[in-house]
Amino acid sequence: MPMHNGFIPREGFKGDTVLKIIRNTALNPAVILPLLLLARYTKKGQDLAILHPTAHSRIKTLLALGVIKWINTYFSRGVLNNWVKDKYDWSREIVLITGGPGVHYFKCDITSPKTIASVAHEIRARVGEPTVLINNAGVVQGRSLLDASERDVRFTFDVNTLAHYWIVREFLPAIVRANHGMVVTVASIAAWITVPNMVDYAASKAAAQSFHEGLAAELATRYSAPRVRTVLVNQGFTRTALFTGYHNDSPFLMPALDPATVAEAIVRQVLSGTSNQLILPSFAHTLPVLAALPHWYQNRLRTKNQTIMQDFRGRKVVEDVDKFYDDKEREADARTGGLDPGASTVLVEQEK
Repeated sequence: MPMHNGFIPREGFKGDTVLKIIRNTALNPAVILPLLLLARYTKKGQDLAILHPTAHSRIKTLLALGVIKWINTYFSRGVLNNWVKDKYDWSREIVLITGGPGVHYFKCDITSPKTIASVAHEIRARVGEPTVLINNAGVVQGRSLLDASERDVRFTFDVNTLAHYWIVREFLPAIVRANHGMVVTVASIAAWITVPNMVDYAASKAAAQSFHEGLAAELATRYSAPRVRTVLVNQGFTRTALFTGYHNDSPFLMPALDPATVAEAIVRQVLSGTSNQLILPSFAHTLPVLAALPHWYQNRLRTKNQTIMQDFRGRKVVEDVDKFYDDKEREADARTGGLDPGASTVLVEQEK
């Protein structure tokens, strides 16, 4: 499917479109600087600056803000990429994605380190050593703290958090040795704010984000692999079967995302060969600031959004979590005589 290159996104004219217009005009030094130069060096511009001093002052403020934004972006990109460049040969790179089919499809319990190791051996034999890891698999239960069973919570963390550890531990050594590759962590804006019936999901995504941030720091300081890229994705509500029944009470500023919008953003970033943090939609950039706001406001926001998951009826990756873990325990007992401490599961279908 071709990439969407239109000015208006798939979601329609929303807050993101307004912010895009502002970024491309009012906060774009390439647009504002010529206006100030005209005001300074042309007779007509000088006359207008004298007649409209307030507007002239505000244009200078916009230029300053645009330059600050450009400098901030420059240094952020440099730091995220450790100030080193790397090249990707996409005819030779091997991308591994959890939670979705590809050219090669492997069924794997991503919650089980032993199963991952076994499937990893098969992947290396059939395809080669992966150079790009995309931890995309995720589940959501949509139950309150007391309604969720122990296994519901365990399954959420097994897939949304711990699987990231096991996948990276299995494939990262080869990436570090080559000092080349990329790890993509698909988290969520729920890493910054949780609401009723999303406690386990939000906690697991916050943990995944912390894992990602620590991984990036260790690559630079512990493994001497500054060219290994890391990409963190914090996406909002996406229109998939996983979130059926999710109530979106802010469709203009926080619109429901088309799955292709999120996928394209990730693909574009991977193809750029650089580290970054993707936040979708753009208004979600305000969410990390919540932690710095007064507690009365934070609490009000969490309780006000209690209707978001009230009618949730999203698709279950595993319908019967108890049976899932019972089967795993029986398999472990059969292999080890009951001595196995336990393992968990991710789903990647066989090649079609």
